Amino acid sequence: MSATTTRPSGAGSRRRWRLPTPGTGRYPPVLIGISVLVVLLALIPLFFVASYTVSIGWGEASRLVLRARVGMLLEHTVALVVGSMLLSIVIGTGAAWLVERTTLPGRRIWNVLLAAPLAVPAFVNSYGWVSLTHAVEGYAGALLIVTLSYYPLVYLPVAAALRGLDPALEETAHSLGLGSWGAFRRVVLPQLRPAILGGALLVGLHLLAEFGALQMLRFPTFTTAIYDQYQSSFNGPAANMLASVLVLCCLVLLLAELRLRGHRRYARVGRGAARRAEPHRLGRLTLPALSSVLLVVGLAVVVPVGSLVHWLVVGSSTSFPVGDLLVTGATSVGLGAAAALVTTALAVPVAWLAVRHRSVLSVLLERCTYFGNALPGIVVALALVSVTLAVLPAVYQTIWVLLGAYAIVSMPRAMVSAKAAMLQAPPVFGDVSRSLGMGPLRTFRRVVLPLIAPGLGAGAALVFLAVATELTATLLLAPIGTRTLATQFWANQASLAYGAAAPYAALMVLISLPATYLLTREARRPEQAVPRADPDVTDLTGDGGPGARREQSMRVEEVSA
Repeated sequence: MSATTTRPSGAGSRRRWRLPTPGTGRYPPVLIGISVLVVLLALIPLFFVASYTVSIGWGEASRLVLRARVGMLLEHTVALVVGSMLLSIVIGTGAAWLVERTTLPGRRIWNVLLAAPLAVPAFVNSYGWVSLTHAVEGYAGALLIVTLSYYPLVYLPVAAALRGLDPALEETAHSLGLGSWGAFRRVVLPQLRPAILGGALLVGLHLLAEFGALQMLRFPTFTTAIYDQYQSSFNGPAANMLASVLVLCCLVLLLAELRLRGHRRYARVGRGAARRAEPHRLGRLTLPALSSVLLVVGLAVVVPVGSLVHWLVVGSSTSFPVGDLLVTGATSVGLGAAAALVTTALAVPVAWLAVRHRSVLSVLLERCTYFGNALPGIVVALALVSVTLAVLPAVYQTIWVLLGAYAIVSMPRAMVSAKAAMLQAPPVFGDVSRSLGMGPLRTFRRVVLPLIAPGLGAGAALVFLAVATELTATLLLAPIGTRTLATQFWANQASLAYGAAAPYAALMVLISLPATYLLTREARRPEQAVPRADPDVTDLTGDGGPGARREQSMRVEEVSA
């Protein structure tokens, strides 16, 4: 069959990246204004680091950066980030395929268990392992533990993408002569690219800024070195130059993800098949598949939770201050919920601009929101302290500054989820709504928002999980007298009072469970026909006839190109 590869509207690569002509209305002014304000907030830490670097001069900056220790820290950081990203892609994608596309027994239960590590903060996971054995200290242990903590950031979006794929695409690929592996490689895998790359990007950004877990595992990276510089000698120049190297590492990750993502269209234009894909039978591979997911869940969940139970039972310093647990727990939940709402609301306009008005400017604005997540919490906190004291001293040490810090460090979680939802929401719905006389706001509220609401909810849940267990920014920016579960846990474990720290860690896991359970809600629904709301613009017969098959064949060729 000779079918030309289809491209998005205005598909020429040069035209796609050309800035819009002023006055064309392609950039809604209000949307641009809101997005710029959000980006300015997200870039406060970057401006802080850049201004400090300029102020000390090139000679001093090069002296602080071009050192043997910086080379060692760079080697450690890159090895850990790259290794964990690759392992997270393998584990997350493989687990998602087993759960969503095979006859793995107990798939709904495994879906919840494989997402459960999100309820166990990385520093609690490290605490669970280190308190049992010091053999996990070093690179191998750090790679194992951070991968077990963060692979769900790849697993969840990939599983969601597999559920949303049209099985007719694979069936058409088979009818064109592709085998199972060929169809997966040329049709399914390209469709999973945004989910895989988005999840891997989140893993990499989190590891660039990870402190608590790596400090316990005694594996030095840029982040742990920055904390050591500030705590031991308050060496601001050295710490800020290390932070500037982290900014460059973040820039490399963002550009690599952007390059690998490409410019293919992922939103559906046809009605597709209102059904789920037929699961692949595992047969003799059932036992190895079950053993694999059991091993992952055991290492990621059973070991740290079992360690918590052990210290709760036998710890000599174990106590249960009920009043303090209730107060710190309520504070953690309140801050997490508020930050989830604020951060998701801030991410929506920037994500909408990047998806629906894609150009150099919109992509640049969207990419700028990721830098804050790559910097340690102490750098973000010091940047906000400097800005608030200089510009708005009245808000210093208020809840608003703390929420701003949470939004900066958690923005990528909401951004990736919002973008993934918007990419799979067909733009034709909005066009039809506007042609019927609805304004932009009404169209967004009545047509677009119901389509992207699950993605926004997932992003909000991810932000809640991050903020409810956030440690460093809370220590520096929380109003006087504010204590959370994370700060109390850290205070106890720092003095090796593992038993006293265990109740706070256990409560952190408990309050994280509902959000983790929410992230797996879609997969736990009964298997039924999947509604396809978008009208089939190619099948004029309305019965899935030759028009639909032509569209599917062209879509297969586009995806596999």
